[in-house]
Amino acid sequence: MATMIREKAHECKHCGQLFNKLSVYKQHERTHTGEKPYSCKHCKKCFSQSGSCKQHERTHTGEKPYKCKHCDKSFYWSTICKQHERTHMREKPNTCQHCKKCFSQLGNCKQHERTHTGVKPYSCKHCKKCFTLSSYCKKHERTHAGEKPYSCKHCKKCFSQSSSCKRHERTHTGVKPYSCKHCDKCFSYLASCKRHERAHSGMKPYSCKHCDKCVSYLASCKRHERAHTGVKPYSCKHCKKCFRWSSNCKEHERTHTREKSYTCQHCKKGFTQISACKRHEQTHTGVEPFHASIVNSALASHQIVSDMKKNTQ
Repeated sequence: MATMIREKAHECKHCGQLFNKLSVYKQHERTHTGEKPYSCKHCKKCFSQSGSCKQHERTHTGEKPYKCKHCDKSFYWSTICKQHERTHMREKPNTCQHCKKCFSQLGNCKQHERTHTGVKPYSCKHCKKCFTLSSYCKKHERTHAGEKPYSCKHCKKCFSQSSSCKRHERTHTGVKPYSCKHCDKCFSYLASCKRHERAHSGMKPYSCKHCDKCVSYLASCKRHERAHTGVKPYSCKHCKKCFRWSSNCKEHERTHTREKSYTCQHCKKGFTQISACKRHEQTHTGVEPFHASIVNSALASHQIVSDMKKNTQ
């Protein structure tokens, strides 16, 4: 009986691993040598495998060849498409070892388990900072390398992250994909939409560390806490005077630069501070500001009382 002759195996020079196919063997050797013979046509980024290079080029062309069987959604990569299809099937074969929560994707399950263990397996090549997700680590490494592979379709401005590029493009298109659950108002950014919705719900998730006050916005909470700590994080570029709020610091810096950002509506005279501009505008309208009218009324009342006392004497 004739026996099938096995194809000659190719042995890796670096680790001794055997491969039946020459193409697979060559791909493996590049993991040792670091050779990247395939370069992107659009940004010249290099890759060790042809498939990886083609996948990357789709981020430039916008091509999404893999379509979900259950909906019209399309994807750059086959693996992501398959993962998405499981969300339709409600299949969740992967279970967390710590809390028994189930996931449709193994990668998501492992990522979740790190919230229990605190493991951060991905470290930056430049500063050794560690991350729980590979994608977070790669994004961080671009801040060192200065790499910006994502470019705006309208003005060619470049970004290190795809999400940042998409957010920027909305400044050109005016698209507002996030709508409030309570009213018809729409927003360009998800964070802005969530902040707005708190005005309807009255939710105040941020609490002061020093007192029981709660506020709707994180920035407002931090500003409030400075009233307790006395921290003044904003310093003048010219005299190093410090301020609790950025707006106060900028107003002060104008006293050095003589920049006049505020203009009178009536005569176009310029002012370095908005308060000075409003006081000047009153010379045209004759309308006193609210606080000034109260002070003047109080002084007038005091004068009337004094005159009455003199008349009775």
